[in-house]
Amino acid sequence: MFNIYRKEIIWGGRKLILETGKIARQADGAVLVTYGESVVLCTAVGSKQKSKFDFFPLTVNYQEKAFAAGKIPGGFFKREGRPSENETLVSRLIDRPIRPLFHPSYRNETQVVATVLSHDLENDPDIAALVGASAALTISGIPFLGPIGAARVGYIDGQYILNPTIAQTAESKLDLVVAGTTEGVLMVESEASELTEEIMLGAVAFGHAAAREVIQAIIELAELCAKEPWALTEEPAEVGAVRGKFQSVAGELRDAYKIVRKQDRYAAVDAVKQKALALLEGNDAELAVGSKVFKDFESDIVRGNVLDTGLRIDGRDTKTVRPIVAEVGVLKRAHGSALFTRGETQALVVTTLGTGQDEQIVDALEGEYRENFMLHYNFPPYSVGEAGRMGSPGRREIGHGKLAWRSIHPVLPSKEQFPYTIRVVSEITESNGSSSMATVCGTSLALMDGGVPLSSPVAGIAMGLIKEGDRFAVLTDILGDEDHLGDMDFKVAGTEQGITSLQMDIKITSITEEIMKIALEQAREGRVHILGEMAKALAGARGEVNKNAPRITTFQIPKDKIREVIGTGGKVIREITETTGAKIDIEDDGTIKVAAVDETAAEAAINWIKGIVAEPEVGKVYSGKVVKAVDFGAFVNFLGSRDGLVHISEMRPGRVAKVADVLKVGDEVKVKVLGFDDRGKIKLSMKFIDQQTGAELPRDEQRQADAN
Repeated sequence: MFNIYRKEIIWGGRKLILETGKIARQADGAVLVTYGESVVLCTAVGSKQKSKFDFFPLTVNYQEKAFAAGKIPGGFFKREGRPSENETLVSRLIDRPIRPLFHPSYRNETQVVATVLSHDLENDPDIAALVGASAALTISGIPFLGPIGAARVGYIDGQYILNPTIAQTAESKLDLVVAGTTEGVLMVESEASELTEEIMLGAVAFGHAAAREVIQAIIELAELCAKEPWALTEEPAEVGAVRGKFQSVAGELRDAYKIVRKQDRYAAVDAVKQKALALLEGNDAELAVGSKVFKDFESDIVRGNVLDTGLRIDGRDTKTVRPIVAEVGVLKRAHGSALFTRGETQALVVTTLGTGQDEQIVDALEGEYRENFMLHYNFPPYSVGEAGRMGSPGRREIGHGKLAWRSIHPVLPSKEQFPYTIRVVSEITESNGSSSMATVCGTSLALMDGGVPLSSPVAGIAMGLIKEGDRFAVLTDILGDEDHLGDMDFKVAGTEQGITSLQMDIKITSITEEIMKIALEQAREGRVHILGEMAKALAGARGEVNKNAPRITTFQIPKDKIREVIGTGGKVIREITETTGAKIDIEDDGTIKVAAVDETAAEAAINWIKGIVAEPEVGKVYSGKVVKAVDFGAFVNFLGSRDGLVHISEMRPGRVAKVADVLKVGDEVKVKVLGFDDRGKIKLSMKFIDQQTGAELPRDEQRQADAN
């Protein structure tokens, strides 16, 4: 019934298995990938009809099933819902290296789906999903110019580690994913602990070498079972004729691309485009061809000018960074804020400091954990002068936010050093190239403005590439047009000491190690320049957190006292927070964190808690409240929930006829601990205690009082 084809290799010390022919046989390509005991089903399906779009409609969906880790989803419906942040990020991770490898004339709607069926909690399934997507496309017959391979690289004790386990990744100074063809690298995604350019370049080369082993395995599988390649449509006959007609506007288009200001340039280019399309006969087919040919004209002009003259659209050379203005403290009520402007790209970044109660709870396949640093990136349509729909964050917003998160995360203080939950929001208010790197710069400034003690400031820069044959130019700080019409988007973030994050996407089949080395060196020079401009606004973290932020006081109590502070059903701690207004976090080891903007509220909560856990000392005077009066004395509550008895004979010097003559319920009094009776009950005294100050009367005054 089944024609099963299988390929196995030992890869990174574990068995990698690629299998097809048994599951999802109606898909154009389906491969079951097993790595360790993690299993991912990857499928590829292409529509047999060419789409009407002038772009390639590719969709990639990575999905994690709760059953893969033996879990039942939370929530009311108890089933998987909208994609998690990790699912969105891995979907992008798969999409980016495969998208450039489809044949240029292929425009059919195509969908790649990677489903995690089993997770061994050791091997992250994202690499298996990337490998499986490549294998499914390679055997499908869809015009995919792969295969690609992928690998994860760690760096522990000065050694590169291939596909580190989840536990090893937590200890590693590097988490890098590289994907590429046999010839070169297509995609890099990483987080690093201020590593040098040499170490990062070595990691990419190490991962690419390992990826080639996977490529060979996919080729051998395809030789056994690949379907016949799809026939491709020829270039429309009208293309040559349209190109000829457009030559008359080439000079005007070249002049339009000399305009520096983005909005004015776009208006001029659009006017030339309308003039060019007016030269055509006006039928839909020719207009569609005309739009594509015009894009080719734009690309040729921009790219050719850079390679021929070394000058770019805005007149810069290949290494110059656009003018930068960095400002901090722009929002007075925010805990930290910055406005970072680089050319026509601008990010308004705001830091908010919270407590442990504000931590994000993440329910992942690997288990539930808490995140105390969040970075959210927003890209409203007005930032590019457009009117558009405002909705929940899409894949782009999530991806750019995570890139900035990875860039900043390595320099953050530990929770022990800085016990706050940190949320950063980046609002892109203008955009013309690399808003994600503007977010990195703005985040660094906003955090330092809020008093977060970063180990070093972080800056980010986006590099581009124009490559035609053997000629190429690496561009520093690319514009939006250079990103759109160029061959590479290479983003590098880091400190003066080294790289904290690196992300690279290639639009051509691959790039060489030489180009990467040049790009990293130019990026280092640009990064250092940007850090210098940022330092003009703020060179390091302020000495203390903003006055509008809560102050957190941390202290320790005995573990056996935690129950008393919380109270039955949380009654005690709820009363403390409601009465004082402070936020209180209690950890299992007895660590107490009290947070409040008002120092008086914090002090009241701290004293209340310390009173609950403190042990009464014989001879010490305490403040208390009368909670019950009886014939032989009064019970006084002090030190939190503790009660002690003031015998009627200890209420004041001399004889007291009735308790009511001296005390009533609710009175605030000063009491001295005399000791404990044989049942452990506390004995208190009010005699010889100044009820205003709590001080004891001198001995001679005590004797005089007794005599009276």
